[in-house]
Amino acid sequence: MQHYCINESFFYLCPYNNFSSGMSTFDVIIIGGSYSGLSAAMTLGRSLRKVLVIDAGKPCNRQTPHSHNFLTQDGSTPAEISIIGKDQVAKYDTVTFLDGMAVEGKKTHSGFEIKTGKGELFEGKKLIFASGIKDILPPIPGLEACWGISVIHCPYCHGYEVRNQRTGILANGEFGFEFGKMITNWTKDLTLFTNGKSTLTKEQKSSLESKNVKTLETEIEEIQHQEGQIQCIKLADGSSVSLKALYAKPNFEQNSSILAALGCELKSNGYLEVDQLQKTTVPGVFACGDNTNMFRSVAFAVSSGTMAGAACNKELIDEEF
Repeated sequence: MQHYCINESFFYLCPYNNFSSGMSTFDVIIIGGSYSGLSAAMTLGRSLRKVLVIDAGKPCNRQTPHSHNFLTQDGSTPAEISIIGKDQVAKYDTVTFLDGMAVEGKKTHSGFEIKTGKGELFEGKKLIFASGIKDILPPIPGLEACWGISVIHCPYCHGYEVRNQRTGILANGEFGFEFGKMITNWTKDLTLFTNGKSTLTKEQKSSLESKNVKTLETEIEEIQHQEGQIQCIKLADGSSVSLKALYAKPNFEQNSSILAALGCELKSNGYLEVDQLQKTTVPGVFACGDNTNMFRSVAFAVSSGTMAGAACNKELIDEEF
C-alpha cells in the first residue's frame, strides 16, 4: 500500500512506502530529491534499479518566484517543476521516496549504510549525493528575506527579468570586477557595493567607471524591501540607493555532513571533486547538482543528475557482469 505525506516546502503529496524495522536494501540511495536527484532517479528507474530517494524538502530556491532558462519550463515556479518531475519519476515502480533527512553514513562490506534523523537505516550498493549547498548569507538586515527574489545570484537565471533596471552588485576585489563586467551586459545602470573598503585595483575601478559602473565603499546598514522586493539599500552614512535588484554570491558550505564523513574531497572553491561521470573521490559515491558546480541552474542540475544515474548504473552492470 502506498502512503502519503505533506511536504511543507512544496505543499504536494509525495508517495513513500512504510519500511519495516529491519534494514532495507537498495541498489542506489539518492540523498536529495530536487532536480538533480529526480533526474538521477529517473535514469536509474528506467534502468530497472531499486532506488531510494531521501529528501528533506528544503531546496535552496524555495523562495524564488520563477525559474528561467530551462527549456519547456521557462517561467514556471521551482515547485511546479519539482511536482511534475516527482510525479513522472514516481511512475517507475522501482523508485521509492522517503520524506526525511539523511544524517549519518558509513561504508559497509557490501556498500553503504545511511541513517535518517528518525533512526531509519538503509543500505545501498551505491550513493548519489544530490544534496545541494547551504548559502551563508552576510548578516545584512533584509537580505535573507530578499534572497532568490530580488537579491539574485545568476544573470542567466534572472537577468532578463531585471534588464535595463537600476541594479547593484554586492562584491569586492577581483570577483567584484569580473562580476561587474558581466552584469553590464544586462544593464547600464549599475552600482558595485563593496560593503567596506574597496580591494579593486586602480585599473579595475577605472575600467568599471569607463562603463558607468559606480563603486560605493560605504557599509550597507539594511536592505529595505516589501515582501522580498528591494526598495532601496540603506547605507551606514544615512544615505540610500534605490534599486530593483542586487546580485550577490554568498559563501556556502556543503549541505550534507555525510560527504566529509565518507572522505569525499572538495575542490579549493568548496565544491565536490567529481570527474566527468560525476564520480567523487570515494569509490561508489557519486554527486550531482549544486554541490558540484558553481553554475546553479535547473538545466545543469538535470544534466548532471542524468549523467550520475547513467554512470552509476554502468558501474553496477560492470560489477555484476
